[in-house]
Amino acid sequence: MSIANEPLPIDEHSHQIGSVEYRRDAGKTLRKKVSRRSHAEWSPAAHRPDPISLLEEQNSTRLDYLVPLRFERMSASPFTFLRGTAVVMAADLAATPVTGIRVQMCGDAHLNNFGIFATPERNQVFDLNDFDETLPGPWEWDVKRLAASIVIAGRNNGFSRDVNRQAVLSCIATYRQRMWEYGDMRHLEVWYSRIDYASSLEAVNESFRWWVNKQRARAVRRTHVELLPKLTQEVNGQVLIKPEPPLLTRLKDDELTRMLSALVEEYRTTLREDRHVLLSKYNYVDVVHKVVGVGSVGTRCYVALLLGNGTDDPLFLQIKEARASVYEPYVGRSAFSNHGERVVMGQRLMQASSGIFLGWTRLGSIDFYIRQLRDMKLSVDISTLSEGGFNEYAKFCGWALARAHARSGDPAMISGYLGQKDVFDQAIATFAELYADQAERDHAALVAHIQTTPQATLS
Repeated sequence: MSIANEPLPIDEHSHQIGSVEYRRDAGKTLRKKVSRRSHAEWSPAAHRPDPISLLEEQNSTRLDYLVPLRFERMSASPFTFLRGTAVVMAADLAATPVTGIRVQMCGDAHLNNFGIFATPERNQVFDLNDFDETLPGPWEWDVKRLAASIVIAGRNNGFSRDVNRQAVLSCIATYRQRMWEYGDMRHLEVWYSRIDYASSLEAVNESFRWWVNKQRARAVRRTHVELLPKLTQEVNGQVLIKPEPPLLTRLKDDELTRMLSALVEEYRTTLREDRHVLLSKYNYVDVVHKVVGVGSVGTRCYVALLLGNGTDDPLFLQIKEARASVYEPYVGRSAFSNHGERVVMGQRLMQASSGIFLGWTRLGSIDFYIRQLRDMKLSVDISTLSEGGFNEYAKFCGWALARAHARSGDPAMISGYLGQKDVFDQAIATFAELYADQAERDHAALVAHIQTTPQATLS
């Protein structure tokens, strides 16, 4: 995957070309083109697309009966609205200042898109989660979406403006400081770096180490074996996935069921050979449709059950539709013809360690990516965090985003632009507050739309 950056904007030979010092100087010089304080700016463009129209356009190609549920989830709060409206923020971010330094963007780096995962070696790491919108693009856009989500989530928790602003400053300062560290590392050191249990305990405030231990213990229990009795039932002596409408529903189309069964077989070729062998030991048993997330509601997503060495050896795979990234109109089309492959390659590039069953396929004209449904995976319930815990969690998210960007981008150049003072941090904190106000206005517009449009209401 190629991520082209603009040429280094300096010609001085005070440092060896390509050296850390040279690239840091190049990043620092970019401040003349785009000042760090300019990132504080936000106001809706004169011809800003109507957010509701953007959402309705997306809905036109989704499963009709789930569109009301999508709007219901998005209308719950300004934070859930932000989660479900990457398409709106993509259009807004396209009008903001950028340096021209590119990374592999997550594209949806909000607070709920981070969590604990198991590596293939069964170690636990903290990292980014979903990559449905991933594309090469400006590093600033991920940073701004994350910062705005902090303010909106903090307001949703009832925290004060000072608490929310400090959480943003803590997050961005961590991103900046970690980017300096990654800029000084050897490239292989950056590639192998991860936020594991030991480094988490070392980094977190001592008074919150109990919280890290608690999350780790919860994540360890979240396995396929533990999920089996919750998600399945025995029908005529056969273990099948238990329907829970409208979240889990059986497929009425037998032909679709057969095609999905074949699809699980076909996707094997996108796995590494050793994992291909492992998957071949499991037999397909059942598949259902599953409603996931907020922004993804209405897209095609399925859960397949496979069984290995008996009925107590389950493997749950999530088969999720992959559509064009909402950032394509602003940064160009994906280099991959299959958007499932785009998601998988972006995830592998950004994550410290990706799941062993992560792959892609296509069914007719629809692209999919496939991964394990749950494997020692845990997302933090932000609504339960104290003010101090919220601040600590924001730091971890800033660290994880810096590590992900450093793998694909130029951490020396980015850190040179950021500098060692908090000029950029303060600017982003101001942007986050202004954009949170905008998201609240857009959320109110969605609520009004639902109240006046019968088809937008869940029956």
